[in-house]
Amino acid sequence: MTTSHVPNPLLRFRLPGVLLAVVIAIGITGYAVIDKWDFLDSFYMTIITISTVGYTEVHPQGTAGRIFTSLLIVIGVGTMLFGFGVFAEALTENNFGIYRRQRQLERQLGHLRDHFIICGYGRIGTQIAIEFDDHKVPYAVIEQNPEALERLQNENRLHIEGDAASEDILKQAGIERARGLISAVDSDERSVYITLSARALNPQLFIISRGGRPDSTRRLELAGANRVISPYRMAGHRMAELAVHPALVDVLDTLHHGGSEIGVEEILVGPSTTALGKSLDEAGLLDPSGAKVLALRRRDGTLHANPTGDLRLEEGDLVIALGTESQLVATAAMLK
Repeated sequence: MTTSHVPNPLLRFRLPGVLLAVVIAIGITGYAVIDKWDFLDSFYMTIITISTVGYTEVHPQGTAGRIFTSLLIVIGVGTMLFGFGVFAEALTENNFGIYRRQRQLERQLGHLRDHFIICGYGRIGTQIAIEFDDHKVPYAVIEQNPEALERLQNENRLHIEGDAASEDILKQAGIERARGLISAVDSDERSVYITLSARALNPQLFIISRGGRPDSTRRLELAGANRVISPYRMAGHRMAELAVHPALVDVLDTLHHGGSEIGVEEILVGPSTTALGKSLDEAGLLDPSGAKVLALRRRDGTLHANPTGDLRLEEGDLVIALGTESQLVATAAMLK
């Protein structure tokens, strides 16, 4: 589904509609003037004439009336054929179906809340979308490459056609209501522009940008990116970790992707959290029967690994916990 703007297909019938109204007005006026008929008879005669239904004349006509009727048939039939041609073209191009899907997409975009915006649908953007689908994370993709747009359409992914650096396109994607934005385009320069535009529209947005060159990291951070990821550096780090600690990497992957009964979750401490201002002990987060709190990260980036019970919760803290699904749900309930 795409939002490349498609006007209402009914607007294509404005010209045929105007022409038809003019022909009907001319017909009514002509019969009223030439044959002295009343409005209803003139209107009825005009309709059966231009529609060529073959009914008999309302009243006998003289020479002038027959000449006028002949001209009205030619003009009226031509107008009707023009209207049918526009209708057939709209059906052939599937304008009605495209417009209906566009309206449906606009409604879906309008309902998005706390979602992610993925800019670019190349190899990295595609994988991000797959991961989000697996984790049931709402998202919308912004792309302008025809090949990528075709794949998005075939995969029925929510997307917008356009330049991700455009403020109008970002607003269509609901950036004011978004949880975060991921710039996965393959150009560092475009990524800088996208990051600048996104940060200007939503100062609180969490922005992750792809950086292809090492010297782009600083520029993207200055533009407003919270995190800058280098695919090549991450791939090298991953391969090195697999070479040195293969079992540890397998365990972490299993925990992260839910391949076992135990998982890892991060829980945000919001302004409405009842445990706000309490210590971890007072909030019950260190109860042995609950999930294990592995770390707590402050809003300023300070990380407290294996935190002690006297550490107090502040707004914006991110609690990282390990446990079964029921334990993680219970821990999240304490912080909501």
